[in-house]
Amino acid sequence: MSYPCLAIHGGQPAIPEGPPDWPPADEQVRAALLSAYEDGSWGRYHGPHCARLAELLANMHAVEHVLLCSSGTVAVEIALRGLGIESGDEVALAAYDFPGNFRAIEAVGARPVLVDVDPRTWSLDAAALAEAMSAKVRCIIASHLHGGMADMPAICRVASEHGATVIEDACQAQGARVYGRIAGTWGDVGVLSFGGSKLLTAGRGGALVMRDAMVHQRAKIFCDWGNDAFPMSELQAAVLPPQLEKLAARNETRRDNVKRLLAALREVKALTPVLNPADAGHASYYKLAWLYDSSHCGGANHESFVAAARAEGVALDTGFHGFARRPERRCRKVGDLPHAQRAAESTVLLHHPVLLESAETIDRVAAALQKVATGLVR
Repeated sequence: MSYPCLAIHGGQPAIPEGPPDWPPADEQVRAALLSAYEDGSWGRYHGPHCARLAELLANMHAVEHVLLCSSGTVAVEIALRGLGIESGDEVALAAYDFPGNFRAIEAVGARPVLVDVDPRTWSLDAAALAEAMSAKVRCIIASHLHGGMADMPAICRVASEHGATVIEDACQAQGARVYGRIAGTWGDVGVLSFGGSKLLTAGRGGALVMRDAMVHQRAKIFCDWGNDAFPMSELQAAVLPPQLEKLAARNETRRDNVKRLLAALREVKALTPVLNPADAGHASYYKLAWLYDSSHCGGANHESFVAAARAEGVALDTGFHGFARRPERRCRKVGDLPHAQRAAESTVLLHHPVLLESAETIDRVAAALQKVATGLVR
């Protein structure tokens, strides 16, 4: 059998121009920046742009209250404080999740409770969550990760049965529809991120969306250290409305290209994609995830697969490290967390910008990943 010479071994890369940049050139964003410069609002504490963005996000999510902030990471801590979580409380979250969520729980003095993930979706497993609940668990953080959707109806039922609140982390799911609702609107607080790699980007920034005025008020009080300690700038807020206008169409393009890519890679046994139940909704694919099986690639680990794919010109990364190995003094673990451990050890992620490219480019990405999977066997 003939094996391709991988770029990492000195061969020609499959996509020599490399992955597309993000954010893309956007004349509407440029015009917004120029307008903010010309009217001087770019340097103000309180200009029109933050107020306009908050209104747009409130309408988009059908909520009464929006709090803009400096990042999606700090937004989780602000949400916990707005919900009244404090020292001695427990907060349940997936054992495979963004590391900042674990740290936010510790920042308020609460104890993380680690729950396994659903092996189909890489998201918090509602059945395992039910086993984790106790009188001390006052809040649940449910994240939508890598195109997978958490089972929010089931998670919210568990929370309601035990008198717990829910933070829905939609930082990776901007504009997604989750079981009939827009991501971020199932829980007591939804959290959004506008970091530099996100589907909606201002370089930095985040937001909380919520219906409860008291939660909003407590969150605002925590942020007030004589002024807003975790602000979004007027300049950041100015560049987001033009992107909001394009979000739905771009998400549709991403979904179409994901279908095409997964169909082309169906026979690549080393890669098992994240899959949502048929009725889960419409993902937005900030990342597209696969579980990597080294046995189909000559035993090469997932870091080696990622390095080879990047050499071919594909923006592939490894996943989160997860929390399953955190010591018991820092958290309570529910079971052995096998799916979370496998996700931490085997996840590979495709960054989203290429999912807005042409069908021809998607086919080239598929060919590049096929080349890597075959070439590593040698």
